[in-house]
Amino acid sequence: MLYIVPTPIGNLQDMTYRAVEILNTVALILAEDTRQSARLTQHYDIHTPMRSFHQHNEHKSLEGILSQLRDGISMALI
Repeated sequence: MLYIVPTPIGNLQDMTYRAVEILNTVALILAEDTRQSARLTQHYDIHTPMRSFHQHNEHKSLEGILSQLRDGISMALI
């Protein structure tokens, strides 16, 4: 299952409870900028592994991600 999870643009407190819950329960978080996203996960004490996924690596990473999704691994794209 792939969840598309919106994140706050400015104030980290604008994150929804459901979004935090999803990020805590998936096996992997895919993030465009892992450094920026780490601020969010640290703020909410989320320890889910995170992997970079952006326009410069999507072609290289996509097949592996799709394979994991087919195998039932849950992920969140933020």
